Amino acid sequence: MSPTEQSAAPLPSASLIDSRPASVAGLFLSRVAETPGRVAYRYPVPVDEHAADGSPGAEQWRSMTWAEAAERVGSIAGGLMSLGIRPEERVAISCSTRIEWILADLGIMCAGAAVTAVYPSTNAEETAFILEDSGSRGIIAEDARQLAKILGECGHLPELAFVVTIDGSKPAEPVEGVEVLSLAELEERGAAHRKEHPDAVTAAVAAIDRDQLATLIYTSGTTGRPKGVRLVHDCWSYQAAAQSSTGLLNAEDVQYLWLPLSHVFGKTLTSGHIQVGSVIAVDGRVDRIIHNLPVIKPTYMASAPRVFEKVYNGIASKARAEGGAKYKIFMWAAKVARDYARAGQESLVATGAKKVPFGLALQHAVADRLVYAKIRDAFGGRMRACVSGSAALAPEIGYFFAGAGVHILEGYGLTETSAGSTVNPGENYRIGTVGTPLPGTEVRIAEDGEILLRGPAVMRGYHNQPEKTAEVLESDGWFHTGDIGEVDKDGFLKITDRKKDMFKTSGGKYVAPSEVEGRFKAVCPFVSNILVIGNGRNYCTALITLDEPAIMQWAGAHGQSGKSYAEVCSSAEVHELIGGFVERLNGGLQRWQTVKKFTVLPRDLDVEHGELTPSLKVKRPVVERENAAAIEKMYEGAVEA
Repeated sequence: MSPTEQSAAPLPSASLIDSRPASVAGLFLSRVAETPGRVAYRYPVPVDEHAADGSPGAEQWRSMTWAEAAERVGSIAGGLMSLGIRPEERVAISCSTRIEWILADLGIMCAGAAVTAVYPSTNAEETAFILEDSGSRGIIAEDARQLAKILGECGHLPELAFVVTIDGSKPAEPVEGVEVLSLAELEERGAAHRKEHPDAVTAAVAAIDRDQLATLIYTSGTTGRPKGVRLVHDCWSYQAAAQSSTGLLNAEDVQYLWLPLSHVFGKTLTSGHIQVGSVIAVDGRVDRIIHNLPVIKPTYMASAPRVFEKVYNGIASKARAEGGAKYKIFMWAAKVARDYARAGQESLVATGAKKVPFGLALQHAVADRLVYAKIRDAFGGRMRACVSGSAALAPEIGYFFAGAGVHILEGYGLTETSAGSTVNPGENYRIGTVGTPLPGTEVRIAEDGEILLRGPAVMRGYHNQPEKTAEVLESDGWFHTGDIGEVDKDGFLKITDRKKDMFKTSGGKYVAPSEVEGRFKAVCPFVSNILVIGNGRNYCTALITLDEPAIMQWAGAHGQSGKSYAEVCSSAEVHELIGGFVERLNGGLQRWQTVKKFTVLPRDLDVEHGELTPSLKVKRPVVERENAAAIEKMYEGAVEA
């Protein structure tokens, strides 16, 4: 290692990691044997199809024990074996986050096969590429829409032998060479197979080698064709042990899981859950998060930063709408929360203990009764910790929630590292960092500032792309992340920016756009997404989209009721409003970082238009390409301001 390089040592490797099983499939069977009668999963089921007013009907949450889960998992595994699936052969899953995704994933692994994860929102062209590139022999699809895409829009898939539909959908006409059956039918077939071969599943699990392929997850990729990341069984077994050994999870936790399970962040959470034997409440409907939290009353939840940003924007907008004293109280409480959290963290770093000035502690106690307690209640009232990942969390958002008693522990990882590589430790977390390495994981900062990772969770390469693998994975196991960062004296890692996203202005100054974007999200309660632009230009500009509920509430109170979202975003009043927040942003930046001009786009970015990945990261090249005219307009007659 060069003297100019930095490294962060992992936490001491616990015996739990050293003695981890060869696979999560094996871990699952051990968990079932140890606690068969304990609740493993909770999931919503409809009571009525629709209410009288046409809105979605009532729901109730149903529980499933480990033994009940094992029965279904074993039947799915047996069903796949009866269809001829063999070890390491790929079976895809195209489904939203729901209990059946988890059961199917475990069933495929317990058959010794490997899962190809496909986002249900992925278009037909990319779905066809993933299924063909992976050589998937079958796919478990959620519903009729997925079935139609696979059998119709995707075209001929020579390797595909069967499709299993979770909702029981069947094609209008048989498809030659492809058997279509429901999940219930697969499980019935599996139960029969297990009667004839009672040891088939346990034998298949026992035969799994830790370096055997378990999962192919295709990078959603902000640029170019997705790459299939080869994650072996040991990746998930390691994640299970590492997550448990941090102490962040325990057997009494109730975890709320809504993240996409086709994404590595959601998928890895299921491993830690099996290790500790806790409860997971599963529901991937993003529009139900706020409703579900007080019902589930979780103690633990992982999320992308966008959800925390939306919650913050919603709280701020509601307070603004109430106006008068309530808005002043909220603004005061928000400042106290940030000051309290920041003071506690500075004290912790300096002295090893969290201490705040007496006067600030008194203000915090008053604000807690008036404001913070309600915020904690909105999260269910029992939230012990939230983990944020997938993108950067704006520090000011982190300080706000920390001061309010909602502890957001930012972590870091990539698809290529099975998600978790670092995470902030429990009560001693440091906002603005992504924590310390998981036990057994090493972090190194190269001479050019790039973060390198090494450990059991690192992929075994890109599927069918040895050249791409060689570009990022060294022979001694170090993986090049493409992110820029630094490690402090206590081993906490801070992400500065994406190596490829950093740009240099025409004046030769480097700008880290994510830093500027994070600061803007902290000062503007109306922002949804922001892209700072300026590569090779003589000043920075920004494309901004607005949170629809927040800005429409503001519009109704400022004489613009009746206007559409697009009309509101295009109005002079909104441009003036956002301009004020841009001025506040610029006040805390270096001159070359400041945003000279901005454009408010008439609609938000979304997955459907290809502007966001399913994990809600912005695809910068796509957004810049689609808004090239607006960008050029901001640089017409450009003169350094």
